[in-house]
Amino acid sequence: MSDGPSPRTRPPAMSDVARLAGVSHQTVSRVLNDHPSVRPETRDRVLDAIATLGYRRNSAARALVTMRSGTIGVVTTGSALYGPTSTLIAVEEAAREQGYFVSVATIRRYDADTMHRVLEHFMDQGVEGIVVIAPQTDVAAAVDSFRAPVPVIMIAARDHPGEGEPADVVRPGAGALGAPGAILSIAVDQRLGARLATEHLLGLGHATVLHLSGPLDWFDARERETGWRAALEEHGAPVPEPVRGDWSSDRGYAVGKELADAVRAGDGPTAVFAGNDQLALGLLRAFWERGVRVPSDVSVVGFDDVAGAGHFIPPLTTVRQPFGSLGRRCMGMMIDALSGATVRPVSIPPELMVRESTAGPRD
Repeated sequence: MSDGPSPRTRPPAMSDVARLAGVSHQTVSRVLNDHPSVRPETRDRVLDAIATLGYRRNSAARALVTMRSGTIGVVTTGSALYGPTSTLIAVEEAAREQGYFVSVATIRRYDADTMHRVLEHFMDQGVEGIVVIAPQTDVAAAVDSFRAPVPVIMIAARDHPGEGEPADVVRPGAGALGAPGAILSIAVDQRLGARLATEHLLGLGHATVLHLSGPLDWFDARERETGWRAALEEHGAPVPEPVRGDWSSDRGYAVGKELADAVRAGDGPTAVFAGNDQLALGLLRAFWERGVRVPSDVSVVGFDDVAGAGHFIPPLTTVRQPFGSLGRRCMGMMIDALSGATVRPVSIPPELMVRESTAGPRD
């Protein structure tokens, strides 16, 4: 005959840890909060007791006492593209380094109602701040209606003041849901990256540079085209009509076949700046199939420095986006905003990675 199920036992509490370690409840709390006044041998006893019992701090109860959840909300479009995905990973890693958890809300519709529902969701979770990864214009437009009682930081390459210029701060608890609040901004300087790529090609002796752009409903694509155009104009180089792309290697391949035919006919470009590395990859494949040599016949520069870009054939010259730095600076802004400090917009410079896909034009 079965004795029936074992009686359910409660999870270990702080009082159990205190009893096993032979200390007070307050001492256990001090150890958990890394208070400096605890003697090393006492700290070791408490930590041993925690390990023995498998004690876990009740985060919900702690949040009720401290009024801090230790959670940051992140809004993302769910894009599988390299930039948005890398940005999300960087923010999450930086948040953990600062002792925060991340709650992610993926949205497919970018309107005020959807944003309001996301905000309600985050407020129910008691998030201390919100980060919005907003690579597209319609996302940013929806964010402009996003009025939260906590700091909001938008990661987007749209026009914003340069680093060092003042911006408003949303202080925690200031205002009710829906009350006006400033939206802080941070981004990698896409315009500078495009200038670096274009000026590199011009410096090698190319008369001009053709640009295969990304879709113009993306801030990154707009900023990269602006930087490319400005570099050509400042150097007195002709500005060819840009070719529109969609971020995909398939589009790069289709454009590459057309350009390869023009190169073989003697009237094609000698240098191409692709809006991202996937477009550049498609170009390289098409040029190879058509017998157009890179960089002997055409130089190619990409953007992003995706994993493996150094192993393309040939290894791709491209613009590296410092996503790790982006995540850390974003969380630094968040912590400053939470403390009530003045927070300014941040623009992070990218880096040009020169490899074997670029050279001077053939004589």
